[in-house]
Amino acid sequence: MLKFVSCLFLAVASGFAGPKVVGGPIVVNVTQRAATVVWIVQSDEATLHPPTGAAKVSPSLHTEKTTFTGLQANTKYTFEAGPDHAAGSFKTPPAPGEPFRFVAYGDTRTRPDVHRKVMEQLVKHGIPDFVTFTGDSVADGADSALWPLFFDIERELLRQAAFFPALGNHERHHSNWNEYLQQAKPYYSFNWGNAHFSVLDSDLGNVSPSKSARDAYWAEQCRWLEDDLAANQKADFRFVVAHHPPYTAVKNRQGDNPHMTALVPTMEKYRVSAGLFGHDHNYQRFLKNGIQYITTGGGGAPLYDVDVPPPGITQKVMRIENFVSITVDGKMAKAETIAIDGQIIDQFEIRAGQ
Repeated sequence: MLKFVSCLFLAVASGFAGPKVVGGPIVVNVTQRAATVVWIVQSDEATLHPPTGAAKVSPSLHTEKTTFTGLQANTKYTFEAGPDHAAGSFKTPPAPGEPFRFVAYGDTRTRPDVHRKVMEQLVKHGIPDFVTFTGDSVADGADSALWPLFFDIERELLRQAAFFPALGNHERHHSNWNEYLQQAKPYYSFNWGNAHFSVLDSDLGNVSPSKSARDAYWAEQCRWLEDDLAANQKADFRFVVAHHPPYTAVKNRQGDNPHMTALVPTMEKYRVSAGLFGHDHNYQRFLKNGIQYITTGGGGAPLYDVDVPPPGITQKVMRIENFVSITVDGKMAKAETIAIDGQIIDQFEIRAGQ
């Protein structure tokens, strides 16, 4: 037993140089009147020595934050944050009718070199007003060692654009996601100009080992979504953002997300303009009863084939890394999908709710 314990010796690293910022600054929870600036600090680290294989270093991370209030709508603010006075900026939402642009992408886990190339292309395309992230930021949300790399790759974008994330299955419903991104709940909504965004937690598998608990959680969220959409029928555009898509062209995933497919009648009832999803590592766009269903899960995770496109609704599917840029101007929304090499692989319009 003593030999076993010694092999698993966990030590606080004595050579650590002291607290340092390893993430951010990031701007989250932006409204016309307030915004929260977050930066992630590594205060120390520990090293695990397993019986075989390499040692594992795990950083101790915590979040520092401040919230600015009394802001003006449709205004760009600059700031400095943290001990190194890192510079950043953000824009507050405009009044309805004023133009804006946002990007959607997700599934950045696993291949940091590819993730970095996607981000370089996204920044080259132009910094948007905000980001809707479709989940799976890191391979395991409970592993604190993975988050600094995510924030490093995303740094140039997230220090200049508001960030609105959805929870993916690889975040594991871990509290790290809530703390680092300052999300009190894994489902929420926000307004930007004449658009309303409902962000869902579609990761039921990590909610609870109990099926009854998972069912109750989803039922509660579905009631919330219906109330949220009903209360925002005056918005010209209504977007639903989630990790798991209701439709897929990936053969071995078809039928995997019945809870999301079951939401389609609700989205049709409340005239959702588009859904933005991840989970499948490719690009897919479907059009059904006036709603665009867009999967943009090409942020860096290993690609999946698009081998069985659903008949009758498929508009475009490609096995490629990508992000989607959407410009809203009045009651017109134009979208283009950009691949990792900078090529525009899809262009389409999103209709305003009727």
